Amino acid sequence: MNITSFTQRVSLSLLLLTAPVAWAAQMVIPAPPQLAAKSYVLMDAASGNILVEHNADERLPPASLTKLMTAYLATLDINRGQIKETDMVRISEKAWRMGGSKMFIEVGKEVSVDDLLHGIIIQSGNDASVALAEHIAGSEEAFADLMNASAERLGMSNSQFRNATGWPDPEHYSSAHDMAKLARAIIYEDPAHYAIYAQKEFFWNGIKQPNRNLLLWRDKTVDGLKTGHTDEAGYCLVSSAVRDGMRLVSVVFGTNSEQARAAETQKLLTYGFRFFETRTFYQKGTELAQAQIWKGADRQVKAGLANDLTLTLPKGQLDKLQAGMTLNPQLIAPIQKGDVIGKVEVKLADEVVHSADLVALDTVEEGGVFRRLWDSIRLFFYALFN
Repeated sequence: MNITSFTQRVSLSLLLLTAPVAWAAQMVIPAPPQLAAKSYVLMDAASGNILVEHNADERLPPASLTKLMTAYLATLDINRGQIKETDMVRISEKAWRMGGSKMFIEVGKEVSVDDLLHGIIIQSGNDASVALAEHIAGSEEAFADLMNASAERLGMSNSQFRNATGWPDPEHYSSAHDMAKLARAIIYEDPAHYAIYAQKEFFWNGIKQPNRNLLLWRDKTVDGLKTGHTDEAGYCLVSSAVRDGMRLVSVVFGTNSEQARAAETQKLLTYGFRFFETRTFYQKGTELAQAQIWKGADRQVKAGLANDLTLTLPKGQLDKLQAGMTLNPQLIAPIQKGDVIGKVEVKLADEVVHSADLVALDTVEEGGVFRRLWDSIRLFFYALFN
């Protein structure tokens, strides 16, 4: 292997579409649909790339989309073992008195965490949301602090939560982009609980209520996620669908009816699946090359990516990609696992569409005294003649 640097052709996928409109023009694909909504986003779920957006970061009332965060936190606690699905939750008067959409739980009765979770996701129960929030954090106010901490961790920079339900509050807001980030976390971090979002109805305490996401009935590729509505917010919907292995997340805020939010969402999904494709070429931790190490206990270290290399581009462009890797010319031990030791660039024609760091997949300690001395001599002459 050349000790200075090397480039190598590899097969790749798409990771960044930071300027989807510019890409659309360059690739000669139709302009995205203009929706009758205040704000909207279409995201490729695998990469997190935005394919279509309008006022994506505008802070708006999220209504019951808020319950995505409430349910997300509950499933996190279940997976951590802090609560169990079989735990029984005593219903407070505050939870029982909640107006709006309800699961119809009764004050003083006990309801399982699992039933409450279904009541939140499928029935959009305000009562169930408050009950579960109180069970997890002691009060809805304390639970809101947990919601905001999770929002910060997920990079939801235009979100602030004041309650577990989406009940109107001037200081309670989110954005289409942030809700797409949250949906992506729900989908990939806990596939088992994500399956609840595809259920069309929930029967509890003698009452059967349907899921308000109309696309679950209209489009068999749709498997979630959540509706929302207040007079201030309008009709909102976070949805996700999978076709031919590609998953998209759509978020619309502020449409004028239940039918409209479903129809406008369908426009986004149809556009994304028709004109874009996504492929994962390399998974994080896969060895892509071996880099030479100087003064180390080992002569080489495996190089790979810290994150999956996944790209989304207009259809027909993926096979035109070229990728080259460049390794740092003088890597001197010690090298820690995760250290940046090179770069990979993905090009379409002469334009770089994505770049990512190559990292060491193992740790290489310093070599013995003789190895370090000998390599120092070699490096001296290498620098002298190069």
